[in-house]
Amino acid sequence: MATKNTKRPSMQKPIALALQGGGMHGAFAWGVLDRLLEDGRLEIEGVSATSAGAMNAAVLAYGLLKGDSENARQALHNFWRAVSQSAESYNPFRQMPWLKGAHSFGLDHSPLYLLADIVLRILSPYQFNPHNKNPLREILEQQVDFAALRRHCPIHLYLCATNVETGKIRIFSGQDMSIEVVLASACLPTLFQAVEINGEHYWDGGYVGNPAIFPLIYNCSTHDVVIVHINPIVRPGVPTTAADILNRINEVSFNSSLMREMRAIAFVTTLIQQGKLDRGEMKEVLIHSIRSDQTMAALGVSSKYNAEWDFLCFLRDKGRTEAEAWLKENYHHIGQRSSIDIDKEFL
Repeated sequence: MATKNTKRPSMQKPIALALQGGGMHGAFAWGVLDRLLEDGRLEIEGVSATSAGAMNAAVLAYGLLKGDSENARQALHNFWRAVSQSAESYNPFRQMPWLKGAHSFGLDHSPLYLLADIVLRILSPYQFNPHNKNPLREILEQQVDFAALRRHCPIHLYLCATNVETGKIRIFSGQDMSIEVVLASACLPTLFQAVEINGEHYWDGGYVGNPAIFPLIYNCSTHDVVIVHINPIVRPGVPTTAADILNRINEVSFNSSLMREMRAIAFVTTLIQQGKLDRGEMKEVLIHSIRSDQTMAALGVSSKYNAEWDFLCFLRDKGRTEAEAWLKENYHHIGQRSSIDIDKEFL
């Protein structure tokens, strides 16, 4: 973990964060959060998150509840370390005789993760994991006091899940917050059984909101939304293998809801700037983006299951580097204007 920064400015600029999901690639967002918290010049008013982003968001909120930004940084570090340690002892695929003996070498091309990717295309979690064991449940129980978050969450927290039967988005917040909600938001249907909450069943929120921006627009006073991307928007070249084709389909589908929201935001922003809408009645949203498409596009799809500590730290450090560059280039834009060209990036 990075060294503690004791400098704290007298005035912080408020922002809202939108955290994407992407399996173990969520460690990239951990690095982004770690650097933003260390910097200390930004006040996080709200977070909307999905899947791995929901994990980061819940741990972040509880860390802030326990103390200050340093508590939040430590909480995130502890969570991802626990994920890595749990993966060393638990993997449903290791229980299969024909996968025993597979081991990892390198950050991305472990035979175990490649074979697991194949298995997930053949068997459902109701078959290979009939008892519905999920090590993330135990980790979250140890790392986050959800009862405390329900009593007093220090930030606006919105976690997204997909209703399996209706296909509609569900935003959980406030008194709804629980382990089940986080697990629902991160429930990849090829890996985990659907999560039941009050008689409704949910899958990963990435299918309908990765992440959802509208809760931040409606409920946060800040105009600035910083999107932390996990899934590459741009991936040069046409995929030709079955695995690469399916991976790109997932990336496009998981980015599609965000693209639609960006189109709506761009439309309203143009009307406001042209004076066709009253600024007193409509909110102009300032969009910022932290991402590394180059890093994420270079990783194979199987690495989303890779919880080895070296790999997670590699992604964390990439996230810290991107956040550092973003702060240097765009901090002065916060509260003033969007630091990206929405039309160019999303439309």
